[in-house]
Amino acid sequence: FQKMRAKNYFLTSGLYVLFCLFQHDAQMDYYGTRLATCSSDRTVKIFDVKNGGQILVADLRGHEGPVWQVAWAHPMFGNILASCSYDRKVIIWKEENGAWDKMYEYCGHESSVNSVCWGPYDFGLILACGSSDGAISLLTFTGDQQWDVKKISNAHTIGCNAVSWAPAVVPGSLIDQPSGQKPNYIKRFVSGGCDNLVKLWKEEDGQWKEDQKLEAHSDWVRDVGWAPSIGLPTSTIASCSQDGRVFIWTCDDPAGNTWTAKLLHKFSDVVWHVSWSITGNILAVSGGDNKVTLWKESMDGQWACISDVSKGQGAVSTITDTQQNEQ
Repeated sequence: FQKMRAKNYFLTSGLYVLFCLFQHDAQMDYYGTRLATCSSDRTVKIFDVKNGGQILVADLRGHEGPVWQVAWAHPMFGNILASCSYDRKVIIWKEENGAWDKMYEYCGHESSVNSVCWGPYDFGLILACGSSDGAISLLTFTGDQQWDVKKISNAHTIGCNAVSWAPAVVPGSLIDQPSGQKPNYIKRFVSGGCDNLVKLWKEEDGQWKEDQKLEAHSDWVRDVGWAPSIGLPTSTIASCSQDGRVFIWTCDDPAGNTWTAKLLHKFSDVVWHVSWSITGNILAVSGGDNKVTLWKESMDGQWACISDVSKGQGAVSTITDTQQNEQ
C-alpha cells in the first residue's frame, strides 16, 4: 500500500506551495491555512500552516484500512473534510467548536474507495466517490443530517480510480449570457478507471448518465483533473495513466460533444496524479519517476515544462528554453 504521492497547491496569491509527503494524499484548504493528510496508518491528520511551519491540530481515526484521499468542502459550508479508504468507507468530518467529529459515514461500496471530490459550491454539498467495485456514488446533503445517495453502477469495468468535477458554469455562458440573466449551470464530472477510459458524466432530470467516453490511454487511468474555468468557451481536462502518458483533452463545442486529445508528455514511469492551478493555466504532474513537474501552455498551443521538483529533495529546477525544445 505504500505509494509515494505528491501534490501541488496553488494559493489565491498566484504563488504555489509544493508538498512532497510520504503519504497517500495531502490537501490544502480553500484559504491555504490548513493541511489535511492521510496515509496507510489509517489516520487523517490536520495541520495549521503558519509562518512556514505545520502544527498538528487533529488526528482523526475512524478508518480501518489505508486512507487514500482527502478533500475539503467549500468554506461556506464550514470546516468539512471527506476521506476515503481501502476499508470501503467514505467518512465526512466536520469541525464544531474546535473539535472534529464524524458528520456522516457512507458504507455503500463493495471494495476500496479510491477517490473523493466535492462538487462546485453552487450545487450545495455534493460529493463524488469512485470505487474499485466499478461504481461511482454521489452523496448530497439534504439538511437535518440527512444525505441523499445516488450510485452509477458499473461506471468503469474492474474499477474507478479518480473523479473530478467540472466547473458549474457552462463554458462560454459568462460571455454569451444576456445582461441581467444568471449563467447556465450544469452538473458534470469526469472519471478515470481500470478500463483505460476517461468518462464524462452529466445529470439530466435528476439522473446521472454517461455523456462522453474518451479513449487514448493504453493502461489504467490513474487520475483525471477538470480545469477551473474563467468563463471562456473551452473545456479542458487532464488525464494520466499507468502507461506513462498525460493527455490534455479540450472541447470548444458548446454542446460538449467533440473532444480533442493532445499528448502532453510520455514519461518513463507511471503517472499518479495531475493537478491544475486555480486559474487553470498550469498543470502539475506527479509520477513514479520521483519528480513533480509543472507544465504551461504557450500562446501557440504547445505545452512546455517550466520547472520540476525531485520528491524529498526540495530542489526546484527551472527548465531552460533549450531543455524545453529537447522535450
